[in-house]
Parts: sequence; structure tokens; C-alpha cells
Amino acid sequence: MASFPSIPSPLPLLSLFLLLSIPPVAPIQPQWPLQRVPVVLPQVTEDRPAPHFQADARLDVTSPCDPECHKKALPPSYWDLRSILSYETLHSNGRLTETAVGIYGYTARTQTTPALPSRRKRQIFGHDGRFSIVGQDFLLNYPFSAAVKLSTGCSGTLVGDRHVLTAAHCVHDGKNYVKGAQKLRVGFLKPKQRDSPNPASATNASNTHPSPPDKMKFQWIRAKRTHVPKGWIKGNGNDIGMDYDYALLELKKAHKRRHMKLGVSPPAKQLPGRRVQFSGYDNDRPGQLVYRFCRAGEETPDLLYQHCDAQPGASGSGIYARMWDRRRRRWERKVIGVFSGHQWVDRDGASQEFNVAVRVTPLKYAQICYWIKGNYVDCREG
Repeated sequence: MASFPSIPSPLPLLSLFLLLSIPPVAPIQPQWPLQRVPVVLPQVTEDRPAPHFQADARLDVTSPCDPECHKKALPPSYWDLRSILSYETLHSNGRLTETAVGIYGYTARTQTTPALPSRRKRQIFGHDGRFSIVGQDFLLNYPFSAAVKLSTGCSGTLVGDRHVLTAAHCVHDGKNYVKGAQKLRVGFLKPKQRDSPNPASATNASNTHPSPPDKMKFQWIRAKRTHVPKGWIKGNGNDIGMDYDYALLELKKAHKRRHMKLGVSPPAKQLPGRRVQFSGYDNDRPGQLVYRFCRAGEETPDLLYQHCDAQPGASGSGIYARMWDRRRRRWERKVIGVFSGHQWVDRDGASQEFNVAVRVTPLKYAQICYWIKGNYVDCREG
């Protein structure tokens, strides 16, 4: 009797078809928040007396206001904010101007940031977690190529074709512009030139050794304008002043490197792994670009306290994060803060230390973006 091949039951085939037809579920990934940004527009600009450039550049900031103090402070009113976000512009010829601003589309904040466990109070937290970036393939490529050095001793980050974001205390001590601010220069790492061949190179092994890290070369570009918010100048690094420790430099000519985009700082809990990262030129590693990443700690509406190992010289570096951009459907790194440095606080006669960064809030984003773009239309989405 002839046998016939068995016919498979339609149920398994149907189940397989349905399984293959279901679109895969995308993994949950950190995303840049979608939000509309208020408008900060310049209104009236007036000349101010020329500065004397007598202050010494400071690579650290002193403030009597610790995280709990900042959290208890009342949010500034609309009129306070207009005064705080007014700004001075220092021109390369020594001219100084002050610009008043108007604020539109802004709702005063009323929320408070929950307190988190207090952090340790040291510049280096246990094992030094910093990495010195070596090799031209890394140093001269993004994102490390976006880190620059200021002639006053600080670091900065490229945020435009000719714009550098840094800390205000790198150019102004809260009362006066620092020495060298008028002739401020920004240093870009240059590729190392290969040594020309010579007869001794084959016999002298020392000629084949790589040059030491402190022999890195920089190409320097002069700053054309420097913008500093009045919140820093009025606050002098105290109370609200710490919240506005940022400045923007406009270079005399465009650079040819890829810059980082500016972004509004999301809550720390929304950051990937709750981590931040930045690169700068720490003084204890001369001639080296130093990268670090760490977990974010306490935060206020304007400040972010974190556990990143750093030394003076790194202040002014751009704090950045990498998250998914839903509009452009790609991963984007954005600068969300400025590393202000180590904050020394006097508590009952005892000195305590905090690592602190200034967060890019929607208002600060609107102001800095306008300085870069020259219009508000391109600055409505942070």
C-alpha cells in the first residue's frame, strides 16, 4: 500500500507566520527630551568704561553656598532673570559693552529638586579614574578634537564654527577681567610633524623615541568677542553667581573642526547610566588631554554635582552626554553643562569641597544659542 507524506498541521505554520510578522520591539534607549525653549533677545546695548585687566586668572571658585543652600534659595523673578541674563561683551580692541535683554515665552519655575545623599569631598575620588588621550587618531578626531585650551589656563569646548564655551571665571573673577582676557587666545592641538630623516637616525636609537606628551603643539586663534552674563558679574561667584559661571568666546576666524551641539541639561536620572563625561587640560598632566566619565550626584535647577576626578585647568570644559535624537533619528552628543571646578565651602569654620558643573537650562540655552546663531528662530528647540 502506497504511503503518502504527512501534511503538517497549519497551526505551527500560522504561529511562525504571526511571530515573524510582529515588528521587533525597540530596546529602551535614553532620548533627548523634546521641549520648546524660551526666547532671550538683546534690547539695548551701551558702552561701559574700559576694564583694567588687573585680576589674576582663577582656576577654582569659592562660594559660601553649598548644595543645600542652593536648593533653599528662592527662584529668581522674571525681572531678576532679565538682570541676571543681561551680559557684558569684551571686544578684542578693549571696548566693553553691556546689553540688556528681554525674555519671552518663559514660565517661572516652582519645582524643587529632591535631595540626594551627600557626596565625598575630594578632587580625586579613590583610584584616579582619568584617562590621558594619546595618539593622533584619537586626539585629532571627534569628540576629543572639540576640546580646546585657553591662554588663561582653562579649557573650553567648540560649540560653533567660531565659538567656544567655557567658564566665566576663566576670563572674569566676578569683579574684574583677568590678565590676558583682552588678548585671549584659544589653542587647538596640531598634528605632530614627522621628523625629517637624517643619517644618524639609523644608529641613534634615541631619535626613534616618540616625543614626550608635554611637547604637544597648539595652533592659537585670537578671540574677537567674549560674552559674560551679568549673573556672574553681579554674583561674584557667591549665591546665584555660581549658577552663571559660563562664557562664550567668538573667534576671529573659523576653525575647521567638528563642534559639539548645545543641549538643554536633562535631569540626572535621565542620563545614560546617570553618567556625564568631559575632556580638558588638567594642570597636573601638562601637555595632555585628559578624559573622564563619572556618575552624576546631587543637582539643583542650575548646578550639577558629580564625582568626576579633575584638577585645575579642566575648568571650563564642556560636560556632555550622548543620547538618541528622535527628530534626527540618530545618536547625538550635546554639551549640557560647563565644568566650573572644585567648589570650596566654609561650614562652621571647616572647609569642604565639591565638584560642580553649571547646567545649561532652557534660558541659558536660549542665551548662548543666540550668541552663536545671531537669531532666535534657530534656538527654539533644545
